[in-house]
Parts: sequence; structure tokens; C-alpha cells
Amino acid sequence: MSSAGHHILITGASSGIGAALARHYAAPGARLALGGRDATRLAEVARACRDRGAAVAEETIDVTDRQATRRWVEDADDRAALDLVIANAGIGESGREREDAARRVFAVNLDGVLNTCWPAIDRMSARGAGQLAIMSSLAGYRGIADAPSYSASKAAVKVLGEAWRGALAPLGIRVSVICPGFVSTPMTAGNDFHMPFLMAPERAAGIVARGLKADRPRISFPLPMTLAVWFVAALPQRIGDRLLTPRSRRSAVQTAR
Repeated sequence: MSSAGHHILITGASSGIGAALARHYAAPGARLALGGRDATRLAEVARACRDRGAAVAEETIDVTDRQATRRWVEDADDRAALDLVIANAGIGESGREREDAARRVFAVNLDGVLNTCWPAIDRMSARGAGQLAIMSSLAGYRGIADAPSYSASKAAVKVLGEAWRGALAPLGIRVSVICPGFVSTPMTAGNDFHMPFLMAPERAAGIVARGLKADRPRISFPLPMTLAVWFVAALPQRIGDRLLTPRSRRSAVQTAR
């Protein structure tokens, strides 16, 4: 999808893949609604997008706030019909989790997707057109001991997006699920283990944008990591656990943006 003449809403746009996608789509004629928790970083991304010719409206938003998120999405759609909504906001927690941290991961990664997408679904279904992009992860293919809530929440949104694709197609809404591997972002910056096939967020954004333009049901990358995850997920759990949880207890597969 060319961004010219289109209105695109992106959550988690203040850093990582979200920020890279905002810059990717920024062009003369494009309208961007950018949401993020970090007002300073979000303003920097918005400024960069305006410098590229896009019309930008940024909003400091916590996607776990259902009513505030609905108002933001509806206000953006009131200004101009949303063509594409990218539910990208997400957080991760690794190591030995505490209950409050685990619940926060689910609140952002799962409830945040619901809070962002349902208002968009209401508006898009009424006019019979639109596209949703849901950020999952390769970690959503198999439970990982060092990131239980992260992998579980990403599995949930992966299956949700897959089901929505079929359910919403008769309403004219296209749905794609995005499953990236390791991407260089503030979230992965704290990882102290080797991250195979680590890529820059700009490269990841290009892959995502091409997949959305082609209306691909699932956008999983990079291919070697995707194949490895599929293989491990097919193994008996005891063998998979040994591969994914070395003695150091460091995750070998946790993915983030």
C-alpha cells in the first residue's frame, strides 16, 4: 500500500518497529496518527515524519486505557477515515517473572490490541473497507520458559489475528499478523545473550510494509529464524525445553521490538 492519500494509525510509535514504520510511511499526501507512551520520543518521530511531508497527529496514549484509546482511534477516524491500523505497542518481561509484571505484559500486549482494534473494526465495518495489522512475534509459536507472559500474550494475538482475518473478510476488513524475530530496539538492548539474525528496525519496517501491501495473512521474518521456531515447536516438549532453556536460563528465542 502506498502511503500517499492514506490515513495510517500506529501504536507504540515512539520507538522500535513502530517508529520505523511511521518514518517508512511518511511521505507527501500521507496522514499519520501516531500513539506512544514516551511523549519526548514520540514528538521526535512525529517531527521526522513531518519533515518527510506527512501530515501527523501524535498522541501520548496508554493502550491499556480502553476508553482513552477508543476516543483516540475514533477521533483520528473522524478527521479522516483510517485505511490501516497497526496495533504495534508491546512490552516484554524476561527471567523470573513477578505477577504484577506478567499482568502488565498481558494488559499491553493483548488488551492493548483489543482496545486499539475494536474501535477501528466498528468504523471500518460500517464503510466496508480497512486493514488491521497486529504485532505478534516468533515467540508466539512456542512457550518460552524465560518469557512466559511475553510468549503467551504474543501467541494470543497471533491466533486472534488469524481468526479475525476470516471473520472480518466479509466486512471488507483485511487482517495481517506480524511475527518478527530479533529486531534492534530499546526492548532488546538489555538482552545479554546472542540474538541470531538481529536486524535494524528500518529493515523490519520495510518487510512489514511490503507484506501489508501484498495483504499477506502472516508476515514472519527472518526466514531462517522462522523455520527454526517452527521446527522447535514441532518437537516433543522435553526436547524443545532443553533447546530453548540452556543452563544459564537465558532465553535463546525471545523476540521483541
